Amino acid sequence: MVYLLDANVFIQAKNLHYGFDICPGFWDWVERQNHAGRVFSIEKVLDELVAGNDKLTDWAKARGDTFFLRPDASTLPFFGQVSAWVRAQPYDPAAVYTFEQVADYYLIAQAMAQNAIVVTHEVPANTRKKVKIPNVCIGLGIKHMTPFEMLRREGAKFVLGSSS
Repeated sequence: MVYLLDANVFIQAKNLHYGFDICPGFWDWVERQNHAGRVFSIEKVLDELVAGNDKLTDWAKARGDTFFLRPDASTLPFFGQVSAWVRAQPYDPAAVYTFEQVADYYLIAQAMAQNAIVVTHEVPANTRKKVKIPNVCIGLGIKHMTPFEMLRREGAKFVLGSSS
């Protein structure tokens, strides 16, 4: 199975659970899974990550387009499907406009094109003010899960080595 990671996965990993200084194993695992063709993100997520000026920015820049996928011809038809679904829901027009400008829209279309699982920390919410990734995934029948579910499903382990 292929996983596509939302920006908040990287940001929260860096800031909370898997800081580069305390859990480099997480970042190594993500990179290994990318090389194995299982974990990716998208170009629009890269754009969000490089807007910062920290270790995550450097990490993201070093991954390039083999990690952060660009939309291609196979993705294009799915943008219309995502837009049509979102516009048919009772979201405020401003929420729809914002959604169609941000990485979430591209992430979902890419997931549809690749039959991939969307990985995000977002949770479904019934709100007219913001289009949430899980709501769109549920509405369009796209698999989604949290990073913790992905790590458990894939059997990831970050085990301390012996101290020297």
